[in-house]
Amino acid sequence: MTTTATTPGGGRARAAITARTLRTDRWWLAPLITFLGLSAWVAYATVRVFMHKWFFVEEFHYLTPFYSPCITDRCGAAAEFGTPLPSFWLIPEAAFTLPFLLLFRLTCYYYRKAYYRAFWLSPPACAVPDGHKRYTGETRFPLIFQNAHRYAFYAAVIISVINTWDAVLAQTTGLGLGNVILWVNVIMLWAYTLSCHSCRHIAGGRLKHFSQHPVRYRFWTFVSKLNTRHMQLAWITLATLAVTDFYIMGLAAEWYSDLRIIN
Repeated sequence: MTTTATTPGGGRARAAITARTLRTDRWWLAPLITFLGLSAWVAYATVRVFMHKWFFVEEFHYLTPFYSPCITDRCGAAAEFGTPLPSFWLIPEAAFTLPFLLLFRLTCYYYRKAYYRAFWLSPPACAVPDGHKRYTGETRFPLIFQNAHRYAFYAAVIISVINTWDAVLAQTTGLGLGNVILWVNVIMLWAYTLSCHSCRHIAGGRLKHFSQHPVRYRFWTFVSKLNTRHMQLAWITLATLAVTDFYIMGLAAEWYSDLRIIN
C-alpha cells in the first residue's frame, strides 16, 4: 500500500500513500445522512411553498411559517401586512421573506460545512480527499456571496420578529396544541438565529476590554453558549418548521381537529 518517497534536498523521507484514504470507519455515513435529510426537507418545503393552499386556520389564526408574512391575493384574513403581490403560481405567499431565509441558511457556517461535504464532496469527511481537482475556496462566483451571511442575519432577526407576532396573534384565540407548536417553533428559531456566528461577533466583536462593556459581555456569553449548539439547532429548526407547517396544513385541510386546552 505504501512506498518510500524522498523529499527534495535529501530531507526526511515521507510515505507515498496510494490509497484514497486510510480511514476504515464508516466515514461516508454522516454525509449520506446529511444528503438525505436536507434533500427530503428541501423537497417538502418546495412542494408546500408552491401548493398555495392549506396554510391558514382562520378560527385560531394559525399561520404556517412557510407562508408568513402572507402578501398575495390568496391570503385573505392571513394578510397582516397587505397583499401587494398578485396570485401567480410562481409567486410564493411569503415572497418577501423566503429569499432572505434561504440566503441566511445557505450562508450559515454550519450549513456550508454540511452541503459542501454531502453534496459537493469538498471534502466528504476529514482525512478523505476532496472530490474536486481544483480548490478555489470562497473567492469566486458564486461562493463569494457566502460573505453576505452577516447581512442575512439582520433579515433573519426581522423575520423571527414576524414569526413571534404570528404566535402572539394566535394566542389571542385561546390555547390549543397549535399554539404550543407555534411557540416551540418560534423559540427554536430564535435560539438558532441568536446562535449564529455573526450574532456572536456583533455581540462581542471589536471589544478590547469586556470589563468596560458588562451588558455586551453578558450577551456575548449567552450567545457563545448557544453557539456551541449551532449545529443541533440548525437541524432542530428544520424539524420544528416542518412539524408546524404540517400540523397547520392538516387543520386547514380538515384532516383532524385542534386539541383545545383553553377556548
